Amino acid sequence: MSTKHTEALQNFRETIRKISSYEEALGVLYWDLRTGAPRKGMDNRSEVIGVLSGDHFKLATSPELGENLSTLEERSVYSELSEIDQRLVAETRKEYDRSIKIPPKLYQEYVVLSSQSESKWEEAKENNDYASFQPYLEKVISYTNQFIDLWGPKETRYDTLLDQYEPGMTVAELDRVFGGLREQLVPLAAAIANSPHQPDTSFLKQNYDKSSQKAFSLYILEQMGYNFEAGRLDESAHPFATGLNPGDVRITTRYLEDDVTSALFGTIHEGGHALYEQNIMEELIGTTLCTGTSMGIHESQSRFWENVIGRSRPFWNRYFGELQQRFPGQLDVSVDQFYRGNNVVQPSLVRIEADELTYNLHIIIRYEIEKLIFNGGAKAADLPAIWNEKYKEYLGVIPQNDAEGVLQDVHWSGGAFGYFPSYSLGNMYAAQIADTMERDLQGFWGSVEKGNLLPIKQWLSERIYKYGKLRTPSELIQSVTGKPLDPQHLVAYLTKKYTDIYKL
Repeated sequence: MSTKHTEALQNFRETIRKISSYEEALGVLYWDLRTGAPRKGMDNRSEVIGVLSGDHFKLATSPELGENLSTLEERSVYSELSEIDQRLVAETRKEYDRSIKIPPKLYQEYVVLSSQSESKWEEAKENNDYASFQPYLEKVISYTNQFIDLWGPKETRYDTLLDQYEPGMTVAELDRVFGGLREQLVPLAAAIANSPHQPDTSFLKQNYDKSSQKAFSLYILEQMGYNFEAGRLDESAHPFATGLNPGDVRITTRYLEDDVTSALFGTIHEGGHALYEQNIMEELIGTTLCTGTSMGIHESQSRFWENVIGRSRPFWNRYFGELQQRFPGQLDVSVDQFYRGNNVVQPSLVRIEADELTYNLHIIIRYEIEKLIFNGGAKAADLPAIWNEKYKEYLGVIPQNDAEGVLQDVHWSGGAFGYFPSYSLGNMYAAQIADTMERDLQGFWGSVEKGNLLPIKQWLSERIYKYGKLRTPSELIQSVTGKPLDPQHLVAYLTKKYTDIYKL
């Protein structure tokens, strides 16, 4: 490699390191904003985030970066790059070409708005006051539409947004996949509803000490292999994970005093995200590849740990006794009753509290609403009514207020349109990965029943976590399972599990 090309590579790596440093600093500010920053300082904090995001954006769209990319993309030079540098150049080029179409001033305005909007959403949800949040959401939708125009719409306007979270995913493909899921899961849900063997859930709704809930959540995180020297557990209005670098991956949960498992499953879910981020290979630290390859693959890990492991019978055969000890006299049921009670299938209003089977209908509702917004022109003022009508149609329930309806999720306040389908894609990936793991990892369920979860974490680290964004979602699922994504694995998993629980 010539001196010119070597210098281009050095300059490129240095710029990427700076971009990653900005992202880490912004991650800390966002985490603080969502976990206890004083409300009086939120507007100023949003402005600070806007300024730093603007500088980050200018760096990521600088002419110098563009020149270095062009040099490194020359065939003779590119072939000499390491696998990591090749992937870094390809990913940076994709982001560069997208971002350079957005004026820096417009981007900075949007960052300030979305930060303020998230804070306003939190207040609106707490006060059941959609009207106060609606003007912010209108602006977020307006900015997002401007970005779509600048990027250039794909097959549909919404396709442009999907590609940010699951590269290559389209409305046509999701319509096919979600349509197939609906056709197969709705009859299963109907059979479950008609089963005379309905689980008892009454014991779950008592007053459960919050500090004891937290202690058990911390214990289970430790059992999963979450490294507390590289993370922490806090509280927030909506559970989330923030991966700053593999040595600092923080998670939050939300405790409900009248529900013994809500915070626990939320913690396990976010713990799955965190295990991914904590176990990315050292060579990717300080690069933009040091994160999950897509939101669908990321969600596969949170859903795998929460549902496939955390809601399994072997898991509770091991841990139910210890949970009982934390709440003496309150969980006087058998492990089978507890297991079945935590896997009840019934229509519900809140996505994060939904069972595994109907959860996918919550996602399809949001997916269809997002399509209506960007492909059909639906307005922010229309959304509560659309939301309520779709919940009545798909789940047979109607929210009593907007806090348990259209205001329940944080995603739209921050402009994360196109994200929701990742959750159901994550369920599909998780079921397919679990199928492979059961066959590949000797004594898989026996290990879970003994509380030996570390071999599972190690298996996932070697096949998924360590690669970060080095492989695409399709490359990763092919390498792990030997075939492309197949939704039938999810249908088979749910059918087998709930046929047993409901004695169908």
